[in-house]
Amino acid sequence: MRDDEDDTGEAAVETATLPLDAWHRAKGARMVEFAGYWMPIQYEGIMAEHQWTRANAGLFDVSHMGQLILSGEGVAEALETLVPGDISALKPGRMRYSLLLAEDGGILDDLMITGGDHELYMVVNGAVKWDDIAHLREHLPDAIGLNHMDEQALLALQGPKAAAALERLVPGVGALVFMQAGGFDWNGVPLGISRSGYTGEDGFEISVPAAHVGALADALCAMEEVKPIGLGARDSLRLEAGLPLYGHDLDPATDPVEGDLGFAISKRRREEGGFPGAARILGHLADGAPRKRVGLLVDGKLPVREGAKLFDGETEIGVATSGGFAPSVGAPIAMGYVPTGLSAPGTAIAAEVRGKRVPCTVAAMPFVPHKYVRKQGA
Repeated sequence: MRDDEDDTGEAAVETATLPLDAWHRAKGARMVEFAGYWMPIQYEGIMAEHQWTRANAGLFDVSHMGQLILSGEGVAEALETLVPGDISALKPGRMRYSLLLAEDGGILDDLMITGGDHELYMVVNGAVKWDDIAHLREHLPDAIGLNHMDEQALLALQGPKAAAALERLVPGVGALVFMQAGGFDWNGVPLGISRSGYTGEDGFEISVPAAHVGALADALCAMEEVKPIGLGARDSLRLEAGLPLYGHDLDPATDPVEGDLGFAISKRRREEGGFPGAARILGHLADGAPRKRVGLLVDGKLPVREGAKLFDGETEIGVATSGGFAPSVGAPIAMGYVPTGLSAPGTAIAAEVRGKRVPCTVAAMPFVPHKYVRKQGA
């Protein structure tokens, strides 16, 4: 067996490093493999980092995500053949959450799209970015350009003190509102900044040339309200915010209505269709899907983890797709799929944990209110 093969005889895939890898290690991060990269799961502890972000400002390295530029005449209309959103109405600097759909309407990825002049900026999930790029290249017209911005890093600054901290470094950034983006300058370094994130808190995502990301991270963490935060707290924060994680709460077997993401299907697209799986998805919008993603409040202290079977009496009805202790709630919570008839908040079901049935109650999401800064009157 060669050194670059595993015990199956196939070529081993080496875990990649992020531009900030040495920075994380110097900060005492515990590193784990995630989405093909070494990433920091925690620095001083998940609970402390979670609570710091809810009260102050947490800095997350999300450079594993895929940053793409689609360009060319008719790029928005071309992308609309693959996603269910109204992309052609997206003005420069405005953002939209959308879904890359398989031919049958299953979800290949969830992503963020920002409008531009004859181009679109997209952020896709790290674990499937290469699949996404291949899918886009295969299905978009040859005239549409696709640039993978692999020399850009991506940071997320999240929490109630994020705006004040970032404004100190990048004056004017505080004028952005939720789901709005713009270009900024920091000491001659071009930054693409959006007011968005994955924690339910106010915050920003910052696209920065990888050569300058260490200096920017240092400048942010020099502020007393900013600390580096790992993957563990990112997961507990997004779970409390009711935000799904692709590959866990969403997958190709799930369509947008089942995933409780009907809001991502715009009014015009509902009327016109023209996106993959439109017949299935529009049918579920009209008549209801057979199952639905729901939140679960767990009775007691035993956490319900991903993969736990869900029961109505003795009948197995579904599965938990995410779960854990929620520091801001003070109790375990979970997310999972149940039949639509059992999806109303307040419905009592049970989860199987270590051979025991743990009582759960279907709950409305988010578990913790979102604190996005929206445009007045929006």
